[in-house]
Amino acid sequence: MAATKYPLFTEENSVEAVNARMGGDIDPRLREIMSVLVRHLHAAVKEIEPTHEEWLTAIDFLTRTGQMCNEWRQEYILLSDVLGVSMLVDAINHRRPSGATENTILGPFYVPEAPRYARGANICLDGKGEPLVVGGFVRDTAGNPIEHALIDVWQTNDDGFYDVQQKGTQPDWNLRGVFTTDGEGSYRFRSVKPRYYPIPDDGPVGKLLGRLGRHPNRAAHIHFIVSAEGYDPVVTHIFPPDCQYLDQDAVFGVKESLIADFRTQQEDAVGEDEGLKAPYWQVDWDFVLTKRAKI
Repeated sequence: MAATKYPLFTEENSVEAVNARMGGDIDPRLREIMSVLVRHLHAAVKEIEPTHEEWLTAIDFLTRTGQMCNEWRQEYILLSDVLGVSMLVDAINHRRPSGATENTILGPFYVPEAPRYARGANICLDGKGEPLVVGGFVRDTAGNPIEHALIDVWQTNDDGFYDVQQKGTQPDWNLRGVFTTDGEGSYRFRSVKPRYYPIPDDGPVGKLLGRLGRHPNRAAHIHFIVSAEGYDPVVTHIFPPDCQYLDQDAVFGVKESLIADFRTQQEDAVGEDEGLKAPYWQVDWDFVLTKRAKI
């Protein structure tokens, strides 16, 4: 038998045969990643034992997923989301101590440089939906208030669309804004109660969800990015407890610690919310940031 530098491919040694072909001077992290991916991919194929037709169907699905991507839509991110991979990567990269606000995914509809608003301003510009007052504090893990923290907020309107999805229909910057905490770490703004909405389901990922007996709906939520100098920013949501999709969120974004208490107010508002007519919703929500590690 002729001597060979690399092992010849067999069903039994397929992983070793593939991984042995990597060069000796490649990036160590790339070597680690590819070695693990090959090992698990081959293990899955050996367990599934796909037919040639099934494997070609899988390749066709990936091809159509790539063809769906453009400058404003990333179907592969959507695939990562609905398989729970986006949330898993996020969880691994944002392990925080007990009591700190948990992260969740950013989502595709964040827009930087939203308008800065004064405390108590209303970010709902289209007048749709049930009025909501959101307020609370930003603190560190020791309970100290964080002054001048930025709270970047965005959500869909009452029809279930972000403003960037309805250019010319919704006002620009509808339901988006940035607020700053005061000396006590306090913030407050007006909005509308969030509602559930479907992720884009007209492409291959949406069709896959249908084949799996899954719906495309995201649980109702409000997005936040909370940041302050010297602290790790948190990208998160809050969810109303009465949404029917809390345990079925299409992208697995719901965490128990992020389900807020949305309360109905049956009397006209007084104090700093004076002029707001009942009924309206109110939620008190505090954010807890962790100090950024010194390098």
